[in-house]
Amino acid sequence: MIFANAEQIIRNGRTTEIKKIREDVLLVLDAALNAVNSYEAVKKHIKKQSFFERSKRGSIYLLAFGKASVPMAQAACDTLNIKKGIVITNDAKNRVHHKNVETLVADHPIPTERNIKATEQAVSMIKKTKKEDLLIVLISGGGSALLCKPRVPLQDIQIITDLLLKSGADIKEINIIRKHLSHVKGGQLAKLANCNIISQIISDVVNDPIEFIASGPTAPDSTTYKDAKKILQEHNLWNNIPKSIKETINKGIKGEIAETPKPGDKVFQKVKNTIVANNTMACRAAYKKAKELGYKPMIYSTTLTGEARETGKLLVEQAKNTAKPNSVLIAGGETTVTLKGKGKGGRNQEMVLSTVDLIADTPFVFSSFATDGIDGNSDAAGAIADGFTKKCADAKGLSTNKYLSNNDSYHFFKTLDDLLFTGLTGTNVMDIQILVHL
Repeated sequence: MIFANAEQIIRNGRTTEIKKIREDVLLVLDAALNAVNSYEAVKKHIKKQSFFERSKRGSIYLLAFGKASVPMAQAACDTLNIKKGIVITNDAKNRVHHKNVETLVADHPIPTERNIKATEQAVSMIKKTKKEDLLIVLISGGGSALLCKPRVPLQDIQIITDLLLKSGADIKEINIIRKHLSHVKGGQLAKLANCNIISQIISDVVNDPIEFIASGPTAPDSTTYKDAKKILQEHNLWNNIPKSIKETINKGIKGEIAETPKPGDKVFQKVKNTIVANNTMACRAAYKKAKELGYKPMIYSTTLTGEARETGKLLVEQAKNTAKPNSVLIAGGETTVTLKGKGKGGRNQEMVLSTVDLIADTPFVFSSFATDGIDGNSDAAGAIADGFTKKCADAKGLSTNKYLSNNDSYHFFKTLDDLLFTGLTGTNVMDIQILVHL
């Protein structure tokens, strides 16, 4: 099992029955994660595609970036004859083992100088491709930050990224802005290659819109500079952003900077984009595992969005109204948190915290889990709570409202030893929620 503190999570159950339910929740989440294993997903799709046969073609080049880039790239290296490759990752502990492939460590979610240097190396490699060659691009969540070649100073990108992450803007909105401040996002990477491109993608965006996953570097962009400005105004950020960003967006609106390539652009005739893993696959695996364990599962949604604390309450109310004993409600998607406090945590921990009072003294166990293993600004992947959590919190003097108002879900659950720890998982298909009715 991937959970490093599984024994502690199980032991925290106040009854034998709840201990068993907690263990089953971890088993269900583990099965969901295994179903979106990034190495296996890429290897499977490579074997299915006949166009990888290179007997009469040129060389194969590889570019991988995102939280799953190392295992994705390793799958390609173990299957194909790679002439040269660049892998950009935020995982300093792992690297691709191949003599022709270089692993470069960069930063997430706020890009740094090493993100830019890694991207410049990748761009240099891509520009050397020839017409008869093939470029394999492996994309996963986190790629927007890791693949970074901005039109404005790095410091200004860092400022706008931080503002957006705290604003409550969803990933699509954030990536619209990122596309229009970049030389490589929004289909612009595809324009740099002289050859055909095969792009394999692990989706971390609701409904799998390829143009928004990692800001769609190999996909046509349906959005504009006007859209970017509108989003910044709607989130009350326009007056607080650096001058260089305002100038770039306004120049783009006036046509002084070329728009990102749009649908129908001939450059995309040489590109094939394929989703190889997503949240639906993970939720289906969770469903299958729950059924094997003897439960009656139901997938409520794989497209959850909205404010985390409100969505958590919605799930619990739904279960209270419809769930029967021995049932499991499964959900997935990606919610947001509008930061007002100075605490530590993430959308999954905040979602669970928002339900602690609602499930007090009820036969429910609720968990929310980030499939990449990192929830928000913490080292936890999520949290778990049950009908006894409220009593345990009260006994330790923990107020759910106080911790919610400070966006400090991490320290609430850390005190109770109910955080989920996995470390980096090597994949990223957003979040999964498991709600069990005893």
